Amino acid sequence: MIYLDYAASAPMSDEAMQVFHELNQEVYGNASSLHDAGGKAEHILKYCRRQLAGLIHGHEDGIYFTSGGTESNILALQSVLNGLPAARRHFVTTSVEHSSIRNLVFLLQSQGWGISVMQPDSSGRITPELLLSHVREDTGLVSIQHANSETGIIQDLQELSPILKKRNILLHTDAVQTFGKIPVHADELGFDVLTVSSHKVYGPKGVGAVYIRPGVEWKPLYPGTTHEKGFRPGTVNVPGIGAFVTAAAAMTGQMTELAQHFRKLKSHLFMEGQRLGIPLKPVVDEARAQVLPHIAGCYFLKAEGQYIMLECNRNGICISTGSACAAGQQEPSPSVKALGASDQEALRFIRISFGQHTTLQEIDTLLNTLHQTAISKL
Repeated sequence: MIYLDYAASAPMSDEAMQVFHELNQEVYGNASSLHDAGGKAEHILKYCRRQLAGLIHGHEDGIYFTSGGTESNILALQSVLNGLPAARRHFVTTSVEHSSIRNLVFLLQSQGWGISVMQPDSSGRITPELLLSHVREDTGLVSIQHANSETGIIQDLQELSPILKKRNILLHTDAVQTFGKIPVHADELGFDVLTVSSHKVYGPKGVGAVYIRPGVEWKPLYPGTTHEKGFRPGTVNVPGIGAFVTAAAAMTGQMTELAQHFRKLKSHLFMEGQRLGIPLKPVVDEARAQVLPHIAGCYFLKAEGQYIMLECNRNGICISTGSACAAGQQEPSPSVKALGASDQEALRFIRISFGQHTTLQEIDTLLNTLHQTAISKL
C-alpha cells in the first residue's frame, strides 16, 4: 500500500510507540491520585506540559491536554467564550474552518451569540481589510485557522493578530495542520488560544492539546470538572500524552529538512503530471498564497474526485477528496468553493498529502495510476 493521506492521519513513529509502551507499563497511575503511582504520573504530565510549551514558545501553565483536535477546538472556543464579559458576545470566524468549528457556530447562534463568518478572498486569504470589516465593538473572540487542511493555504496570523490585540479581541487558531510542519511561535504569531492534535505529527490518536495564554479568562464547559485544572473531564491519558510530546518534538526538530523534501515531492508531482498530460491542476496558485509544503490540493479535470480516489484505492494508493472529518459527504468542500470553484469543479478536488517517508518512486506510481485513469476517461 502507498499511503498519501498524511493530512488526515499519520502512523505512530517508532519513538512515540516505544514511549507509549513504556509509560503504559510503568506509569499507569492516575495523575490525580495522591499515592506514589499517581505522583509519578503527575511528574510525567508536568514534564510533557513543559516540553510542549517549549515547542510553541508558550507558558507551561497555559497547556491543557485533550482527546484530539476536534475536542480541543470545541473546549477551547466554548471555554474562552464563557469567560468573556457580557459586552463582548460577538464571535468571528471563517467559512473554511474545520467542521468542528463550523458546526459549533450553529450551537452558538442558538445560544444568542452574535456570529460573523468571513469569506476568504479569491486566493484563500483572510486579509487585514477583510478582518477589519467584520470586527465590532462587541467582538470578543476571532477564530482563524493557521492553515487549511484541504487546500494547505496558510493564513498570515502575524499580520492579522496586531489588529485584534489593538482592540483587546482574543485570537484563537486551529494549528492542527501546521504544528510540527512549520514554525508555530506564540509571540510571533500573536495567538491567545491554540489547538493541536497528536496523530498529525506521528503520535497516537485520541490525544491533543489546547494552549490558552495565561491571563486569558475562561470558564469550563463542564462545571465541577477537576482534571486539567477544570478544563476537561476524565482521567488524563499520560502514556498517550508522553508519546504525543515525543513525536511532536521529533517533528519540530526536522521541520526545515522535511519541508524541503515535501516541496521536492510536490514539484515532481505537478511537473511530471504535466509532462504526461495528466489533467491535474493545483487548486492554489502558490505565487498568490503561502501553502503548506506537505499538502497538494488539486483538481482532476476529467472526473470527480470520489472516482479518482476509488481508482487509486483499487490500485493500492491512499489519497483523499478532502478532510477526513467530512468524508462521506457529497457536498462540495467550502474550502475549495471559497477559491471561486463551481460546484462541479469542487467535486473534482483531490488531496494528496506527503509524509516523512514518502518517496519519489511512490509519487511516480501514483502518476502512473492517474495517467491510466485519464486515458480510460478519454
